[in-house]
Amino acid sequence: MTSINPIYVGRDAVPQLVLYCAERQLTRFALVADTNTYAALGEQVERALTAAGCDVTRIVLTGDEVIADERYVVETLLRAPLGDCTFLAVGSGTLTDITRFVSHRSGRAFISLPTAPSVDGFASIGAPLVLRGVKQTITAQAPVALFADLETLMNAPRRLIAAGYADMIAKFTSLADWKLGALLWDEPFDDGIYQRVQATVESCVRQTEAVAQASEDGIRGLIDALIESGVCMLEFGNSRPASGAEHHASHYWEMKLLREGRPAVLHGAKVGYALTLIAAQYGRLRAISRADMLDRLEAAALPARDQEIAAVRQGFGDMADDVIQEHRAFVDMTPERFEQVKQRIAAEWDRIQAIAATVPPPETIAGYLRAVDAPVTPAALTLADDEVPLGLIYGHYLRDRFTVMKLSRVLDIPLV
Repeated sequence: MTSINPIYVGRDAVPQLVLYCAERQLTRFALVADTNTYAALGEQVERALTAAGCDVTRIVLTGDEVIADERYVVETLLRAPLGDCTFLAVGSGTLTDITRFVSHRSGRAFISLPTAPSVDGFASIGAPLVLRGVKQTITAQAPVALFADLETLMNAPRRLIAAGYADMIAKFTSLADWKLGALLWDEPFDDGIYQRVQATVESCVRQTEAVAQASEDGIRGLIDALIESGVCMLEFGNSRPASGAEHHASHYWEMKLLREGRPAVLHGAKVGYALTLIAAQYGRLRAISRADMLDRLEAAALPARDQEIAAVRQGFGDMADDVIQEHRAFVDMTPERFEQVKQRIAAEWDRIQAIAATVPPPETIAGYLRAVDAPVTPAALTLADDEVPLGLIYGHYLRDRFTVMKLSRVLDIPLV
C-alpha cells in the first residue's frame, strides 16, 4: 500500500489542500516553485493558505533553466525556514525532485502539487539529480499527499502535456527491458506491478486523441496514468518498472547538453524520441532467427575489463569514475558469468522473442508521438545527427540494469 493519502485530482484541488492541512493542523510551509509554476498555481496556493492563517515561506527559483543540481538544491535548502514545516512542491518534474530531496534530507514531509502532466515521478521516491554532471537517481521520499488541479493541468503548455504522454508510452520498452533483466540477469520482478504499468500504457494509447486536444477526459486520464506509474515505482522500491534503455539514452543526451551549456529539452520529449530508437532495436532483435542467434552466441566474447573502462572514459570524460562504479557488475563480469548469460539467452530464446513482440514498431510509436506534437527528430531535441547514436552506445553504462542494449552487445546487433 502507498502512504500517499490523499491522491486528489479535480478542479477544486486548492480548497482540498487547505482542508487537508487544517485537518492535520499543518500551519507552516515552504512553497517551492519557479516563476512559471508560481504564476500558474503557486500564487493561488499561497493566498489560500495565508487566508487560512498559515505561514508560507515562498521559494521561487529563477534562471533560464532550473535544473535539479547542486546549485538549486542548496539554494532551496538555504531559503527554507528552520524548524518544523511542510514543503509544497508546486511544479512538474524538476521542482518535485528538488523538493523531494531537500525535504527528505532535512527530515520534513512534502506535498506534491503538479502544474503539468509532464512526468511520472510525482509519486515516486527517487529524485533524479545532476551531481557533478552525472544524472543519478537518489533515494528520497514520496509525498505525503498529492493534489492535482485539473484546470491548471489542462492549461499547461502543450509541449509539457506531450512530454508526459511520451514518458508514459515509453513504458513499452521499459517494461520489455524489465522482463529481459529478470529473465537474463536475475533482476527483481513483480508481475502485478508489471500488469499495472502495462495498463497505464494501454490507457494512454487509447486516449491519444483526447490528450492531443487537452480535453478534461484526456488530461485526467494522463495524470492518472502518470501518478499510477509513480505509485508503482514507489511500491516496487525503484524506477525499474518505468525506466529502461530509452531513459538511459535520454539521460546521456541530457548530461551532454548540460555539460556543453546547451539547452536540455524536456525529459519526456527526449525519452519519447529515444523510445523510437529502442523500439527499432527490438525490431532488429525480432528479425534474428534461432540459427543466427546461436551463431552470434558462439562468436560472442566477453569485453576485456580495460576495454570497458576505456569506453566509459571515452563517453563520459571526467565523470567516468562515478559511472564505472555504477556499472561495476558489468565491468567486473567474469567469464563464467558471461557464459551463464549466453546459455540463458539460448535456452530462453522463445521467451526473448515473445518479449520483443510486445514492443510496437518504431513507425507506430512515431505516429502516436506526432499525434500529440511530441518531437520525433533529433533537431527538435537540439541534437545533431551524429550525437544520437551516442545515447545508445554509452547510455546503458549509466545504470546497473540489463536492457535490450546489453543484449544487443552480446549478440552483436548493430544500431542501424
